[in-house]
Amino acid sequence: MKHDSSLFFLCSLIEFIGRKQKRKRNEVVEALGENSLRRIYGFADVLHSEPIAKVASEYIEDRDIGKGSYDNVAACKYDVPDYWTIGEVYERLIGDVRTTDTIQSLRKIYDSWISEAISNYNSDFYYQPRDYIAECYRQGMVL
Repeated sequence: MKHDSSLFFLCSLIEFIGRKQKRKRNEVVEALGENSLRRIYGFADVLHSEPIAKVASEYIEDRDIGKGSYDNVAACKYDVPDYWTIGEVYERLIGDVRTTDTIQSLRKIYDSWISEAISNYNSDFYYQPRDYIAECYRQGMVL
């Protein structure tokens, strides 16, 4: 599949906000809402020229994304993957399995079981081959 740099930026931003606000990634997607997700995706080519922390802070404030208690980074016993790495995992997965528009597919994936599997940095799931991750998603379980 072709690399979608706008989707990569959006997924990386979701990961960044999730870590900063200690929220599950599906909670971040829900808090951002359809309009903001589409706006970020549509203007990612402009937004990526700003530091991601600045863009994240603006959306955290604008969408009133409060602090939670989910901290998969602190729970990690090994090297923590950076938010760009996890953004790429989601970008590839969405690109590989999308059947509807990009944002609808993104929301469906972040609301599914696989988001928890990707967020478990104590497992090796997030760095498995993209074809394997996509097939796990299609089958509804880790194979």
